[in-house]
Amino acid sequence: MTVMVGLLRGVNVGGSGRVTMADLRAAAIACGYTDIATYGQSGNIVFRATDQSPATAADALRSAIAGTTTVRPDVVVRTPTDLHAVISASPFTGPGVDPLQLHVLFLPDHVPGSLGGIDLPRFAPEQAAAIGREVHLYLPGGTGRSRLAATVHKHTMAAGTQRNWRTVTAVAALADHVNGAT
Repeated sequence: MTVMVGLLRGVNVGGSGRVTMADLRAAAIACGYTDIATYGQSGNIVFRATDQSPATAADALRSAIAGTTTVRPDVVVRTPTDLHAVISASPFTGPGVDPLQLHVLFLPDHVPGSLGGIDLPRFAPEQAAAIGREVHLYLPGGTGRSRLAATVHKHTMAAGTQRNWRTVTAVAALADHVNGAT
């Protein structure tokens, strides 16, 4: 059995896409997943799946949620190893960097065309870096009014989902905990 992390897009944000964590756990149970744990209220779920790829698990979870709620969220799934690679690869962590200014956009596939179509220096001091299937964002003014974050989301044109650094590291720790459970 493989531990996986599901990241839902656009649930419980701004009063729309309401999915309770109990409904999310029920959808995971309907998929046959076990050792289910959620983090926060924004659609972060850790579970064990048998012989499924992350893409298959994402499809199954998406269908189960759509079948039991009125919401049809995009779902991105990563393994704990994937999450630790994302954390290790961040180009913006380090001494003096406020973790509240760091965010990660998780995409189902690699970033289309990297970020070559974006004039990144124009957005300084904000920064972005595409690494594999993620876009790391340094947003000193926050994500809410960030022109760079909006441009990156539009540029990727993908069903991705963004998480702040605290959530990324907390979900990785939760996945490690579930992975250690027997």
